[in-house]
Amino acid sequence: MTGAPGSTAYGTGPLLLGVRHHGPGSARAVRAALDAARPAAVLVEGPPEADALIPLAADPDLRPPVALLAHAVDEPGRSAFWPFAGFSPEWVAIRWALEHGVPARFIDLPAAHTLAWEEAEPDGSGSGDAEEVRVDPLAVLAQTAGYDDPERWWEDVVEHRGPGARDPFAPFTAVAEAMGALRERYGVGGRTRDLVREAHMRLRLRDARKEHGDAVAVVCGAWHVPALREKTTVTADRALLKGLPRIKTDLTWVPWTHRRLARSGGYGAGIDAPGWYAHLFHAPDRPVERWLTKVAGLLREEDRIVSSAHVIEAVRLAETLAALRGRPLPGLGETTDAVRAVLCEGSDVPLALVHDRLVVGDVLGEVPESAPAVPLQRDLARQQRALRLKPEALERELELDLRGGTDAGRSRLLHRLRLLGVGWGEPARSRSGTGTFRETWRLRWEPELSVRVAEAGVWGTTVQAAAQAKAEADATAARALADVTALAERCLLAGLPDALPVVMRVLADRAALDTDVGHLAQALPALVRSLRYGDVRGTDTGALAEVAAGLAERVFVGLPPACAALDADAAEEMRGHVDAVHTAVGLLTESLTAAVTDDADDRDPEGERDDRAPAGEQDGGGSGAGRDGSRDHGAGEALRGAGPDRGRGGGLRERWRGVLRVLSLRDTAPGVIRGRAVRLLLDDGALRPEEAARLMGLALSPGTPPAAAAAWVEGFAGGGGGLLLVHDERLLGLLDTWLTGVPADAFTDVLPLLRRTFTAYEPGVRRTLGELVRRGPGDRPGAAAARTVAVPGFAAEPDTRRADAVLPVLRLLLGLAEDDGTAYGTPRDGTAQGRTEHDSLAGVGT
Repeated sequence: MTGAPGSTAYGTGPLLLGVRHHGPGSARAVRAALDAARPAAVLVEGPPEADALIPLAADPDLRPPVALLAHAVDEPGRSAFWPFAGFSPEWVAIRWALEHGVPARFIDLPAAHTLAWEEAEPDGSGSGDAEEVRVDPLAVLAQTAGYDDPERWWEDVVEHRGPGARDPFAPFTAVAEAMGALRERYGVGGRTRDLVREAHMRLRLRDARKEHGDAVAVVCGAWHVPALREKTTVTADRALLKGLPRIKTDLTWVPWTHRRLARSGGYGAGIDAPGWYAHLFHAPDRPVERWLTKVAGLLREEDRIVSSAHVIEAVRLAETLAALRGRPLPGLGETTDAVRAVLCEGSDVPLALVHDRLVVGDVLGEVPESAPAVPLQRDLARQQRALRLKPEALERELELDLRGGTDAGRSRLLHRLRLLGVGWGEPARSRSGTGTFRETWRLRWEPELSVRVAEAGVWGTTVQAAAQAKAEADATAARALADVTALAERCLLAGLPDALPVVMRVLADRAALDTDVGHLAQALPALVRSLRYGDVRGTDTGALAEVAAGLAERVFVGLPPACAALDADAAEEMRGHVDAVHTAVGLLTESLTAAVTDDADDRDPEGERDDRAPAGEQDGGGSGAGRDGSRDHGAGEALRGAGPDRGRGGGLRERWRGVLRVLSLRDTAPGVIRGRAVRLLLDDGALRPEEAARLMGLALSPGTPPAAAAAWVEGFAGGGGGLLLVHDERLLGLLDTWLTGVPADAFTDVLPLLRRTFTAYEPGVRRTLGELVRRGPGDRPGAAAARTVAVPGFAAEPDTRRADAVLPVLRLLLGLAEDDGTAYGTPRDGTAQGRTEHDSLAGVGT
């Protein structure tokens, strides 16, 4: 039942309730005024196209904060939001209307005009006076009242006062008078578009009055109240709206967050403390005590010692501060000071956590399934439910084990969304291991992602179909070869095998035309990593392996000439390419070898192999094991007599070693690349330590310029080179001898390079190197004896007797029964067969 026409509610016409957007005090006052006035219709500031969405506000599954999202049908990226929190006056008005069976309508300028409106005004005159500054009404009123903080002024006069006890309309009358004075003084206040918006509001208000009389309540920004009271003609208002641009739009409800209501997030009508305001609105009584209790709970969750006595003292301090400052109740400033002094013991570190989690907050709203949505959004919601992957506003880490069906599905979904530009999850370094079957993601759902989903809807109606179409389009449009290989990797990660043929065709075409070795070297690692991802995800990567092998061959041919005549920056960049290619060749060799071995197992189910070659002859040109004790599967016995593909895997490794040998000896190559090539060969077991020492001696000879020698040292000893120098004092002695002989005038030039090299070592490694240098490393007199004493367990040659003593324990651990006539892994007759068994067990042990 509506209020009496002669009551104070409608004495001067429709009831205009001027509010502050997202103000809990305004929301309480609106509810009290509507209860008293009982209007026949409620008009709310917002886009009229959303009138059909208003009934959804009564759905219990629609939980604020939410927002009306409007986007252009043909260009979803052009969008706008109208956010609502539970403490927003507009939301309270809508809910009141639905609860009382009263029609509610939006009266602001249509979204079709808002989205189409360019920066210039409709008449082409722009925004008027270029020097005109937008007026902040609250700031002007606060300054007039003697406040330096508009937020504090608003809290004192509205939030802490509550609605009028006797006259629920009195607060709105006072606000309307204040805004009228401001409009007389500042006119439109720099908001020239408001004239058009307000003209449309007046037209919608006239339509409502024709239907319901004056028993109409309007809830809008207080700034607009004087304009709605203004006596204008229909012709004049329509003239302001004539000729506005227009586009076709779609609207729906989307989840929103408290963080996005904050002014710090860039929201024009934002507030500083949405979490605090939500607390003030929903707290039934004793808001300060309840707030400080929530703060204490948060701090306890973070393992800080906070007792009930702390809370009591914080409440007392907040009330005392409010009294000293002449405030009716403690506000956010007083409670924050009390939290810092009592609960945080003067520290701003836990206080920052309180501000982030409570004062601002990460509350995420929810939208029912019945809300309009693009098909892609519905498919995404279905997959989120099936995979139990609920969107959350608070950032969290998600560990995935790709061997499980649910986690593998989650990984595919997150990778597909990244392909579509929906950055719900970002990959992070895994703390559980480095295997390819583990992934770590950082997840955080932002409201803007709803727009990204709407944009991605042009690619397909399901996430999988849209991601596949987007990947194919990106491959065709890619300019750099590395972009295409990275896209192939992402397709495998996203489980999109049907997109690979298009990507691989583009990749083959680009690789054939690209002659830049740097581009080829950048492209190879991602392509090789894709082979490993394909193994984990059960994807056929045969075509990928062929392209990767061909790309590697082109890198081998072009790399030595490309390393000539490089400056320092280019040389450092090329060293990174060399490292990346070295790792990629190792992975590619393993992938090709594993693939051929699987094929051979299918052809030879009994597992028969030609084991006649002695172990010492199985490395195809190097030693049987690398320096880390692992077998070189790319050049070992497994590749002998097994067909061309197996030979290809080992051949790639050997050809790459040949490239490294060329680089290590080429004088035209920068020192950092020559040193790195020597180091990689040494680590691979393809270069004897004596030869590495000889090359180091040449590089550090007196005839080499100090800067070039320092660059060689950086290439050789950079990264994990510290342990190499610790355990090979001959190399350390060469380095020490060279360094002590660097002329004083050149020392300052090489110092930055050396410092960059050695500061990358672990502190323990640096300390050990210092001790070795202090006592005299290398081949200096007494060094051998000192090495024996200082580094027990390390000798110039392996001690086979000590190694044999380990074999019985290894057999016991591995559950291997000793063969008849065999002791400690070596036959009594000392045959080569026993030696081979010993080598294989030693390889297992290491």
